[in-house]
Amino acid sequence: MKIGFIGLGIMGKPMAKNLLKAGYPLVVYDVNSASVKELAAAGAETASSAKEVAQKTDVVITMLPNSPHVKTVVVGPNGVLEGAKPGMIIVDMSSIAPLTAKEVATKAAEGGVEMLDAPVSGGEPKAVDGTLSIMVGGKKEVFEKCKGFLSKMGTSVVLCGDIGAGNVTKLANQIIVALNIAAMSEALVLGAKAGVNPETIFTAIRGGLAGSTVLEAKVPMVLSGNFKPGFRIELHIKDLANAIDTAHELGVPLPLTSQVMEIMQALKVDGKAANDHSGIIQFYEKLAKIEVRK
Repeated sequence: MKIGFIGLGIMGKPMAKNLLKAGYPLVVYDVNSASVKELAAAGAETASSAKEVAQKTDVVITMLPNSPHVKTVVVGPNGVLEGAKPGMIIVDMSSIAPLTAKEVATKAAEGGVEMLDAPVSGGEPKAVDGTLSIMVGGKKEVFEKCKGFLSKMGTSVVLCGDIGAGNVTKLANQIIVALNIAAMSEALVLGAKAGVNPETIFTAIRGGLAGSTVLEAKVPMVLSGNFKPGFRIELHIKDLANAIDTAHELGVPLPLTSQVMEIMQALKVDGKAANDHSGIIQFYEKLAKIEVRK
């Protein structure tokens, strides 16, 4: 199986490298020529457009910032569908609106092309070590054809339902992660302001009910003052916007999600949009006039 990979950003590049390490022939394309050259040096074939990627491969993976980018790359001029053959599979691993996933899948089906939406969770560290959680929407038989190579990028690969279900699951994931980071931030700022060592708080609570993957990943970053992304605040804003839009279409209120969204928007205005989302704590630090550090 020859795989195409479009989108070699902070997540896509290590994911593509893991496919190469697993022995899959890979054709790559990105608007960032430096990333393309890096993958070529690792053994990938390159292409000059999304259309060319599709012409050369059996499966095309896309890993792009948001819904409009996926629509442009797949459906637009010189896009994947212009080079696709009947029977080809598109696996969109971007985090996008579920309705967009359904719309693109419908367009693909008109040309006999199958599609899965398969967004991921875990951030750059898990993309690098191939331990992402991958949430998949689409037909079971298409999922079974793709599960082998998806498992080279993630340790949890779950079919969540029909097309769009992967992104609904990802939105649920992003809500929980955002609220966890906000709760962690409130708690650590309170502790620091009260004169209790935040590292000690972390050590004391991590083994109890408050312990979580979020705490394990984000508290060390906060304590060292390292807000280099991982997963940028501006991308989490995008995901929460998709969550809120989808929820409103379905008649589901999201009061806590909306609060965290406004916290992130305040950080964006403060010039911190490119920080890791662990940087949410800076909002609370500013209000309480204290920093949580070792």
